[in-house]
Parts: sequence; C-alpha cells; structure tokens
Amino acid sequence: MVERPLVYVLEPIASSAIATLRQSCDVIDAGDPAGSRWHEDADGLIVRTGRIPRELIAAAPRLKVIGKHGVGVDNIDLDAARDRGVVVVSTPGANANAVAELSVGLALSVARRIAQLDRMLRDGSLDGPPPRGTELAGRTVGVVGMGSIGRRTAALFRSAFGAPILGYDPFAAEDAFREAGAERCAALEEMLPRVDVLTLHIPLSRDTEKMIDARRLSLMRPEAMVLNLSRGGIVDETALRDALVGGTLSGAATDVFVEEPPPRDHPLLGLPNFVATPHIGAATAESMERMGMAVVSDVAAVLAGAAPRHRVV
Repeated sequence: MVERPLVYVLEPIASSAIATLRQSCDVIDAGDPAGSRWHEDADGLIVRTGRIPRELIAAAPRLKVIGKHGVGVDNIDLDAARDRGVVVVSTPGANANAVAELSVGLALSVARRIAQLDRMLRDGSLDGPPPRGTELAGRTVGVVGMGSIGRRTAALFRSAFGAPILGYDPFAAEDAFREAGAERCAALEEMLPRVDVLTLHIPLSRDTEKMIDARRLSLMRPEAMVLNLSRGGIVDETALRDALVGGTLSGAATDVFVEEPPPRDHPLLGLPNFVATPHIGAATAESMERMGMAVVSDVAAVLAGAAPRHRVV
C-alpha cells in the first residue's frame, strides 16, 4: 500500500475543505494536540496566522509544502522555505470581496460615526444633538495596492459612491489600474493630498513597515480618513493617534494591529474617531470556503507532484 502524505492543519478552516483534503491525504486537524509536533512528520502544512519560523522549517525533515490560508505570507519565513526547497502556496483573490466589503463598511462607520453613536447610546452618554457625519458620495478614494483586493475595493467605492479612484502600486501593471478605473499615481506623496479616503491593501515587508508615518499623514487633508486592512505595522500607530487627537485627520479604522489582539488600553481604542475590528477582513462564510478549497487544492497538488496554481516560493 502506498503511504499517503500527512498534512497538519494548524488553525480551523472550512469543513468541506478538510473533507476534500482527506480524499488524498491523511490529516491532523486543528485542535489535535499532535499539532504542536507537526515538524516531526508533516509532509504538508496549512496555516492561517500562526508563525512558521526558520527553526521549525529546518526541523521538519519531511516537509514539502506550506499552504497559507489567505494572502499575506509575512508569518512564514520564506527564505527558510526557499533554502529547504519547501514550496509555499497562498490563496490570492479568494478573500478579495470580503476584505473589500469590510473596507467600505469601515469607511461608512467612520464617516457616519456609526460605532461612536452606538457606544454613546449603549453607555448613556448621548446628551444633546448627536455628532454629525459626512457623506461619501463623490469623495476621492486612494487605493494603495492594486492586487485583487485593491481592485475589488476600488470597484465597490466607485459603484456605490461614484468615487474618483487614485491608485498607487509601483509593481502593478497598467491593466490593474484600468480594471479598477483608477488614475495611477507615481508616488504616495502625489496621492495623499488629494484623497478623502485612503485604504491600504499591501503586504507587510521591510519596505512597507511604517509606510504611513507622521510625515505622510501630515500630507493628508484634515477631513480625510485612513483605513488599514493590510497588516499591523504598515501604519505607524503612534503617529496615527497623534493625527487623530490633533485634528489633522478626521478619522481612521483598522482591522489589524502590530500586537494582535491589541491590549485594552491601546492608545487608539479610546478615541471616538477611531474604529477597529479584530483582523476579520476575510472572515465571512463565503470567503472561508473559497480560501479553504483553494489552499487544500494546491497543497494536495504539490504532494502529488503537480504544479500548484498559486505558488509564492
């Protein structure tokens, strides 16, 4: 009998995806205590947000493939995987609509003060006329990152609000900007003074860490807002707080923090013009199904000696 490859799924994914993976592989599912020892005998690994460092990759003699359930692969040591000849795959596009819809939702929450007003009603602090919001119709939206998520986000803002779209992505082809209906900006410094909504959809790297810092925030209009649906660390959290407190930025929302979950006393969480969600941009039933099926398909393909659809390394 031919030995089936063994795949560890370290965090919960769609049950339908697990069932599909079991057709060709033996599976240690999330929650099994054996998961802490995956490096001993795993042929394949599926991970969502857990860190996969060099030392564990080096200690996994049978490991052939790591599947990232999602897009950002900053939690996986890609250099270590490359050194060992371990294939890394991801699921680009599978969560694009979910993240894009959350971007629009967060923009509405900031603009119409939805989260703030909800808190005021619940704690009885609404005394007198409620604070006014602003409308998003016709507001200029700047999209940083023109991958599948950025393009879908641009499409939603354009169709829902008639928003003019500016795009920044030095690595994207012209087709991406045409698809998004976006005017291409050559530099962030060109984009930032022109936008009412800045929405971020880029990976975290040495080049993008604290990309939105105090200097760049100072280039934005006082009535503008910042949305971070990428990774914690791309926006300088201290600089963002200073801009929100100082009134040089009207509002901000983030789905991601440097430390996740953030501590309850995080300086941003007490601000009325700041909205936060706990890294749930891709957490819809539909997105989880798409990502789960995509990642198990590519992991199974690599283990069967075939080429995956979405190889990172």
